[in-house]
Amino acid sequence: MEDIIINFCPTGMVPQKIMTPYVPISPTEIIEQTHQAYEIGITIVHLHAREEDGTPSYKKSIYQEVFEGVRKHCPDLIICGSTSGRNFPEFEKRSEVIELQPDMCSLTLSSLNFLRQASINSPDMIIQLAEKMNNYGVVPELECFDLGMINYGKYLIKKGILKGPYYWNLLFGNIAGFQASISHIGQAIHEISSDHQIALAGLGEFQLPVNSIAIAEGLGVRIGLEDNIYWDPGRKKLATNLELLRRVHDLIDIHGKHFCRSQNLGSKGFYNSARFYEVSEK
Repeated sequence: MEDIIINFCPTGMVPQKIMTPYVPISPTEIIEQTHQAYEIGITIVHLHAREEDGTPSYKKSIYQEVFEGVRKHCPDLIICGSTSGRNFPEFEKRSEVIELQPDMCSLTLSSLNFLRQASINSPDMIIQLAEKMNNYGVVPELECFDLGMINYGKYLIKKGILKGPYYWNLLFGNIAGFQASISHIGQAIHEISSDHQIALAGLGEFQLPVNSIAIAEGLGVRIGLEDNIYWDPGRKKLATNLELLRRVHDLIDIHGKHFCRSQNLGSKGFYNSARFYEVSEK
């Protein structure tokens, strides 16, 4: 049976309580929902920090509270922090979270446009973030929204700037990037080495079909309110993180596969070495 990576993304930078009451905003809410998801079964948690008013935050102090709570309740879960440039263009702000030495941090491999906002990721910024992750023993989560980003990631691997292990998070359905079609998904997968880890994400109404394709192909999935706040394509019912996660587990069962436990990726180098030693000793 193939093991399916489940990357749980409970919060993101966009959903607010006014949009859905189910999105976790405070550290306590994020920790509690991550713990509940861990009990159901997730491999990685991709975390964003928020200020008390719900706006996105880069602050290390907030991330530290969240990371410590998650590690307390989910000691072997792989933790990924966000270095997003959508709201904070300065390297010092974007890279603060790396200093906490989570297992992984996101690394978007080029600039891109969302429907109403740009995310600016210059080559210099990408390289600086990658090098700081190397220095702190943090594995990059390689986020790609188009083929050019995949190509740039391969270039950085060739140059020795990205050192592995390699985990690609491919996102489909953004207005200015990969579309959630079989042709786009197939081409993207074809461009990446078969010995790398790949997970697929679908944005908005495309979350379920992309999840389904990924699981059928034995690839990882990214799931959570960061990418989609609705249960149905008609946007009539708001979803919860746990409902979306349980649906992914149902799909995994239907396809006769297993979900990938964190320890399986940890054995391939996805744990920060110092933290993995601490977890192994407990």
